[in-house]
Amino acid sequence: MTNGSMNPKVDEFLSKATTWQEEFKKLRTIMLDCQLTEELKWGVPCYTVQNKNIVLIHGFKEYCAILFMKGALLKDPHRILIQQTEKVQAGRQIRFTAVQEIADMETVLKAYVLEAMEVEKAGLKVDFKKNTEYTVPEEFQHKMDEVPALRTAFEALTPGRQRAYLLYFSEAKQSKTRASRVDKYTQNILDGKGLND
Repeated sequence: MTNGSMNPKVDEFLSKATTWQEEFKKLRTIMLDCQLTEELKWGVPCYTVQNKNIVLIHGFKEYCAILFMKGALLKDPHRILIQQTEKVQAGRQIRFTAVQEIADMETVLKAYVLEAMEVEKAGLKVDFKKNTEYTVPEEFQHKMDEVPALRTAFEALTPGRQRAYLLYFSEAKQSKTRASRVDKYTQNILDGKGLND
């Protein structure tokens, strides 16, 4: 029996789901049992407390998952939280491939959700890596030395935009590719735009 109220937008999402529909429904029941508010954000079911995002439900090709927005702060006694990539700092997933897995873990999942709610209510924050801790690729450093306005424009960008550029430039294996990426996005940076703007 669910105690939270169902959101019609999530009903619509579920009715259109072509995969993981039964898994999504079971996860939804668990989230609503935990007294979370149900919303649809970023095109997927999102569960909140005091207008703060706690958990997302989403599906992928190989699995469906719940994503704890501040999962890095959870204790994880069952060692089931997954960091999607090394770039993800806060979020952690629990993945499923069958509705029975979810049913078998219901008590554990509720405990994790309740802990995530307490983390949010306590106002705990993830200690994000500072942009100064990211490596500035040599090719970008040279370009900023050549064009001082580029350094000024880059420093004026939001930390998230700075981080996106540094990660994008750095992930290229060859110097030629890094230099090409820097050249391609120099004008965007000078215009105060982010990587995806």
